[in-house]
Amino acid sequence: MKFITPDFLIENFEIVSTINSEENLHLYFEEKIKPPKEFDALELVPKGFLYEITIQNFPLRGKFVYLHIKLRRWTNKATGEIIKRDWQLVAKGIYMTQ
Repeated sequence: MKFITPDFLIENFEIVSTINSEENLHLYFEEKIKPPKEFDALELVPKGFLYEITIQNFPLRGKFVYLHIKLRRWTNKATGEIIKRDWQLVAKGIYMTQ
């Protein structure tokens, strides 16, 4: 998988499911229970997931490839603030469209 997906996905997400049809390949990722590095100084508790993000990747062997990504939601134990990974930091060198 590390040859066809960005390194960031392999390092921070687990593949939880795949669906392979004649025309499409769907890869489902969930963020690992490892808080984002930019919040190392805070005590965070995982609190489920945010909405799913779908990214169309480059075709592979004539199939459309879709990456379905679920980001974790974290709660700051001290303040109760909800924290999520900053996609602006993630997207360096990766092009995403809406």
